[in-house]
Amino acid sequence: MYRPSPNLVQRVYAAHRIAAVVAVLREEGISASQALSGAGLRVSDLKSGVTRVSYQQVETVFRNAIQLSKDPAIAFRAGQQIHIMAYGLYGYALLSSPTRAESIDFTTKYSRVLGAIADVVFSRDEDTAIFALEPLLSRNHNDDIYRFAMEFAFAALLTLCRDLFGGSFDILRLRAAYPAPAHSRIYKRMVQCPVLFDQPRNELEFNAGWIDHPMVRPDPTTNVMAAEMCERFLGRNQHGGVAADIRRALLEHPGRFPSIEEMASELSIHPRTLRRRLEAEQVTYRDVVAEVRMKLAVEYLRNTRMTNEEIAARLDYSDAANFRHAFARWTGRSPSDFRIS
Repeated sequence: MYRPSPNLVQRVYAAHRIAAVVAVLREEGISASQALSGAGLRVSDLKSGVTRVSYQQVETVFRNAIQLSKDPAIAFRAGQQIHIMAYGLYGYALLSSPTRAESIDFTTKYSRVLGAIADVVFSRDEDTAIFALEPLLSRNHNDDIYRFAMEFAFAALLTLCRDLFGGSFDILRLRAAYPAPAHSRIYKRMVQCPVLFDQPRNELEFNAGWIDHPMVRPDPTTNVMAAEMCERFLGRNQHGGVAADIRRALLEHPGRFPSIEEMASELSIHPRTLRRRLEAEQVTYRDVVAEVRMKLAVEYLRNTRMTNEEIAARLDYSDAANFRHAFARWTGRSPSDFRIS
């Protein structure tokens, strides 16, 4: 089913796809500045957890890689670096899915929110299951960026499945909607299965039995909580400003509450500059951290059966008593008032 193209210039996606391409180009001796040419990004931006990029910037770096690299497998190699925890809270939600079928539903539902470079549609029959992919950067099967994006997407999805289902997960065949490239011989080596080109759709086909195996770490309540948090905090467009950047960084790494100096380093600005910007937004760093802790605490209390001691540890408090005092200060109520029945 056709879906309209996303906004290509809106900078709302994590930079890990660009970082992966830059990393594999470096292995060839190609500098990061060359890889990022024309993308409006600095090397330091890729080290910050709060950097957000657009599809247009991703496409620029992909095109740079096509021109600069002598390795025909570069898109595959870059896609293989995108492991599940690169997706932040979304990866956390996937790992805690009650079943493999639900983890797949989650993947297809949130692919665009995650900034995936291809739409994903899933189908299955009794014996086989199929991921159908359509790249978002180009719809021209003869365009090099279409082929590069698909190689990256194939590798990233295969890596995600192996992180979710186990390293022995494999696929039965790969179908590509584009003509066989000059380096088509490397496909079978990279994906370890038969490969067909000039097909009606881009597909990864695998044995449907994989879906029926139990998840390694199922946790339905944590999954619900993570999904709701994704919807509420990461899936919506937030107002700009440095406070929003800090909230996003904290929520993508729940349980980690760095000092203002450490956060300033992540944002690639001086701590004094960070304080001034927060002051201009009429908020302090302490206020932002407390807000995020409070929201996480309420989610944990309402959607999980974690004890106060477990929640205190998740929120980086030394003990449950300190957590209870902080919670009463935030809300004027006790944690038990928010407990699920």
